[in-house]
Amino acid sequence: MAMLLKHRSLIFALAAVLVLPLILKSGSLASEVLVYALAALACNVLLGYTGLLSFGQGIFFGVGSYVLGIVLTRTGLPMPLALLIVIVTGGLVAGAVGWLSIRQKGVYFVMLTLALAQMFYFLAYSMPDWTGGDNGLLNIPTPPLVVFGHTLLPNHTNWEYYWFVAIIFLIVFYLLQRVVDSIFGRTLLAIRDNPDRATAIGYNITLFKLVAFIVSGATTALAGALYAMATGIAPLTSISFQMSETILIMTVIGGTGSLFASVLGAALYVIASDWLSNLWPRWLLAFGLLLMVISLYMQGGLWGLCRLVFTRPSPASRSEARKS
Repeated sequence: MAMLLKHRSLIFALAAVLVLPLILKSGSLASEVLVYALAALACNVLLGYTGLLSFGQGIFFGVGSYVLGIVLTRTGLPMPLALLIVIVTGGLVAGAVGWLSIRQKGVYFVMLTLALAQMFYFLAYSMPDWTGGDNGLLNIPTPPLVVFGHTLLPNHTNWEYYWFVAIIFLIVFYLLQRVVDSIFGRTLLAIRDNPDRATAIGYNITLFKLVAFIVSGATTALAGALYAMATGIAPLTSISFQMSETILIMTVIGGTGSLFASVLGAALYVIASDWLSNLWPRWLLAFGLLLMVISLYMQGGLWGLCRLVFTRPSPASRSEARKS
C-alpha cells in the first residue's frame, strides 16, 4: 500500500494513457493530448514548483519542432538520435533564455520572457531556408522506432504513433516525478515559497532556477518534436506567443504543484477544444466562459477540485468527529 501511495501519480498517468483510447476515436487527438501534457508538465516545473511565470515556453516547443524537422529532412540520422539532439538543443536554448531571464524578478521577469518569445518568433519568420518562414517546415516524416536493427513500433497508423508517444510520456513523467520528489525538487518549493530565506540558508537560488529552466526547456522541446512528427509540419505558430499562452492555460486549468494535474489540464483543453469546435463555429466564446468558471470557482484547478471531492469526509465521519 505504501508503494502504491508513493507512485500514485505515475499510476494515475498510466491510467490516463490506457483510458484515452477508450474514450477517443481519433488516435491523432489522443496523441495530441499526451504531447501537450508533456509541455504542461514542463511548464509546471517552472510555475508550480519554482514559482516562475514564463511566457517563453513556446520558444522551446518551436525549437523542438524545427530541430527535429531539420534533422529528419536533411540528414539520415535515426529517429531516436534525432530526439536526443532535440532534447539537448532544447536544454541549451532554455539555459540561455533562463540565464537572461532569471536576473529579473516579478513583472520584469514575465516581460523579459515575453520579449524573448517575440524575438525567437521573428527570428524563425526571417529564416525561411531553415524554418520555412510563414509556411512552416513541411513534409516531416514519422519514422519507425528502430533499436539495434529491430523495428519496435512501425508508426504507420495514428494509433501506433499514439503508443510510441505514450511510452515516451510515461518515461518522462516518471523522471520528472523523481526530480520534484527529490531534494532538488523540495529546494525548488522552498525557493518558490520564500526565496530570501532560501538564500539566507545558503542555497544558490539562481543556479536552481537555471537548472529548472533547462529541465523544463528540454522537456518542452521534446513535446514540440513529437507534435511535429504527429502533424508532419513544424508551423510558425509552434514558436509563437500563442503557443506559450496555450501551454500556460493548460497548466493553470489542471492545477499547479502536481504533475498529474498538468495531464488533466491538457486533456480538458484539447478534448474540449475539439468537441466545441465541432459543435459551434464560435466555440472560442464558449471555451472562454469555461475558463472564466474555472478561474472564479476552481482556483486550485481540476486537481484541486478532485482532491476536494475525494478527500472530503463523509457525513458519518463528520458526525462521529462532532460526537468525539
